[in-house]
Amino acid sequence: MGISRRSFLKGSALAALGLAARGRLASARGLLVDASLDEIIGRALAAAKKAGATYADCRLVRRRGENISTREDHIVAVGWRESYGVGVRVIADGAWGFAASSRADAKEAERVAGLAVAIAKANAENVKSPVALAPTPVHVDVWQTPLTKDPFKIPLEDKAELLLAINRAALAVAGVKFCASNYAGFGEWKLLATSEGAYIEQEVTRVGPGYTVTVVDSDSGRFQTRAHDFAAAQGGWELVEGSTLLADAPRIADEAVQKIKAKSVEPGKKDLILDPTNLWLTIHESIGHPTELDRAMGFEANYAGTSFATPDKLGKLSYGSPLVTVIADKTDLPGLATCGYDDEGVKTQKWDLIRDGRFVGYQTTREQAAFIGEKESRGTCYAQDFKSFPFQRMPNVSLAPGPKDLGVKDLIAATDDGVYIVGTGSWSIDHQRYNFQFGGQAFYEVKKGKIAGMLKDVAYQAVTLDFWHALDMLGGPKEWRMGGALGDGKGEPSQSNAVSHGCPPARFRGVNILNTNTRKA
Repeated sequence: MGISRRSFLKGSALAALGLAARGRLASARGLLVDASLDEIIGRALAAAKKAGATYADCRLVRRRGENISTREDHIVAVGWRESYGVGVRVIADGAWGFAASSRADAKEAERVAGLAVAIAKANAENVKSPVALAPTPVHVDVWQTPLTKDPFKIPLEDKAELLLAINRAALAVAGVKFCASNYAGFGEWKLLATSEGAYIEQEVTRVGPGYTVTVVDSDSGRFQTRAHDFAAAQGGWELVEGSTLLADAPRIADEAVQKIKAKSVEPGKKDLILDPTNLWLTIHESIGHPTELDRAMGFEANYAGTSFATPDKLGKLSYGSPLVTVIADKTDLPGLATCGYDDEGVKTQKWDLIRDGRFVGYQTTREQAAFIGEKESRGTCYAQDFKSFPFQRMPNVSLAPGPKDLGVKDLIAATDDGVYIVGTGSWSIDHQRYNFQFGGQAFYEVKKGKIAGMLKDVAYQAVTLDFWHALDMLGGPKEWRMGGALGDGKGEPSQSNAVSHGCPPARFRGVNILNTNTRKA
């Protein structure tokens, strides 16, 4: 049975659009069947129009999350959280207004819509230029994460047993002192309707397990850790079940043991080979954030900083070597930021941010498109929940593979003096996204084309443009991998966005390698 949308069409100020789409409406199938949702949305949009809104959108959002943490032989914590409510965003007198409520019924939706319009009219007194939205086709559709096993239907006992089994396998390796493992699952259901006639239902599911092994030197009291490199992803429990998390535990533990015995790195300029499990975070910080248009225009300066990649540099700035082509993509699975439509009803897409080393694109919303002379939004508007105002958030941002199908072994074989880094560690970058420092999980010395042994106390430091211009060897499609983060903060009040970044292994010439050990031996 599909969701009935009669009340939505009846209540919408643009019923004619809805009638024109009757065929699509009849064939669309909902993920959550509840006819009362139509009434909530229809009355909210009608109330906004009556109060003076020239545009309105209404979002019903249910978010849920679960997590479990273990350490050695016991469960440390189990958590469950859920939120559900309605949010209405409007344009009135040329200004934005927004209001929300956790009581999702028709009467409350009308009240919220009226409040949103009142807020917009109050904001209009301080608006210099009226809000103008780039046009977008009207969509009536359903989209959901392809999955085999809903992670929320998997018994907690099964999840706990997997984590405890990982701990046992890691602790069986001589020298391992601790092992902490965890699992997080997130579900997001959203129904969006606009006064333009869009009616879009989506459900996104994400999973993110992980663990960290700790080895302690009993003589010195010093310790080293090694975290698994599993990349959080969009999908079901099958991603966890089919992973090598458990099988990898002895290897991860052994690498932690090797790490504490490894020699401390000699700082200086060296060639740097980055595994995809490390490079994805550098892409996120040095390319993903700088190409957010709101940040580049100073709108995020108070909290998240600005960007050196300002609009006057678009199409002109040499961002990196000709090997650097970076693609923004909200369609690629299992990318964490992937969905069918953004929170303005714009169908998601992919486009170039950097092409052959040149800065050519930004991430934009319907409001922002005109800021850089574009006629359409790139579809990157997102709000984390019903009570959050939708604004520009990062899509999946990935480094395209190179023209030759090279792998890590090829990059190592071509390197005379370098360091190979696997996994993500600590990181730091300035507010303009220019100067940065990154660590990792496992570090290897490369001498005359071979791995000479493990290192520790390693970090690399660079300036963004110098770093990407130093890329001279790039892996191919076979070793292209996605990494990602379940939480990326931005905005005031702060919101969180999940995002992935794909890349192959890559080599950078003459990068500054730091020794992070501040204690004297």
